[in-house]
Amino acid sequence: MSALVLDTNIVLDLLLFQNPQAQGIRQALDQQQLQWLATVPMREELVRVLAYPKIAAVLARLDHNMSTLLMQWDAQVSVVDVAPRCAVRCRDPDDQMFIDLAVMHRAALLSKDRLVLRLAKRLLPLGVVVTNIGRC
Repeated sequence: MSALVLDTNIVLDLLLFQNPQAQGIRQALDQQQLQWLATVPMREELVRVLAYPKIAAVLARLDHNMSTLLMQWDAQVSVVDVAPRCAVRCRDPDDQMFIDLAVMHRAALLSKDRLVLRLAKRLLPLGVVVTNIGRC
């Protein structure tokens, strides 16, 4: 089973927006071909993001609620310890935890963040393939 780290925007695509580009990820998770790794701070960030007024409005419009999405997250994620800082630094400190975790577990990292995507070449020698959801 391959390890996978998803940044918060990808999580929203997967759980909230039902992005068709995320269907392959959903199927691989359902078939236990991928192991989605995350930490408690990643869940806490998701809670913060789900409370943003624009996201809360989308939740209401789609007839979802935060509790249901968090239960889906809890059911699919393997919660692991927070990773130590790796040598590759992201200019956005909010994204560093995703990079650190991917490096620690030599996991694939899915992100839409340009600053993370720009680090792909530097992370590859550390065993981390960084890609956007549309390129999986």
